[in-house]
Amino acid sequence: MPGAADRAVIVMSKRPAAGVTKTRLMPELSPQQAADLYECLLRDTLTSLQARSDCTVVIALDSRSSGSYFAELAPGVASVVQVGDTLGERLDAVLSECLGRGFRSVLAISSDSPDLPPAHLDDAFGALDRDDVDVVLGPTEDGGYYLIGWKRRWPSMVTDVTMSTPDVLADTTTIAVSLGARVHLAPGWYDIDVPEDLDRLLQTPAPDRVPASLEFLASL
Repeated sequence: MPGAADRAVIVMSKRPAAGVTKTRLMPELSPQQAADLYECLLRDTLTSLQARSDCTVVIALDSRSSGSYFAELAPGVASVVQVGDTLGERLDAVLSECLGRGFRSVLAISSDSPDLPPAHLDDAFGALDRDDVDVVLGPTEDGGYYLIGWKRRWPSMVTDVTMSTPDVLADTTTIAVSLGARVHLAPGWYDIDVPEDLDRLLQTPAPDRVPASLEFLASL
């Protein structure tokens, strides 16, 4: 069975900052509250992933200067620095870096889906174990994806796509087809981007997986 040495799940992260982090949750939340919630989403996401024995968790730092913050937030968790001007360039860089470290399959996710069912990651990693799958995408309800994973570099799938639009998933799939890459879609889920998504989180079927986030929201 593949294990932690074979697989990496990379959490695209940034150091929380008021007025910079999760700004689409404002004005429902204040700038500081949005940043504080983001830290809770990060904590819950990392805690859930660290409970898995079948992959290595890697934090993708927004800058090298954020290293000390994340070392305190998640002691002992491996990290890689995001490089590039766009999200697509940064995704390509961290996925490629982890492949270069010897992982056979790599997934990149954000912390915007902290209650993602473990079975969704099981599905994604299982798909990448198959010879007839090159790339895996986890669709979100807004037309994007909560994860992307592959076993070799497909840079244009991320660098040639305009991110944060309702067409991200469709555009990525179109590029994959043009490259001859075989795509597997993991089960769909949602991400937390706008105030309405907070209600969904409050009604999560897995409250034990997001204790920090729920505790914070209850305190507002």
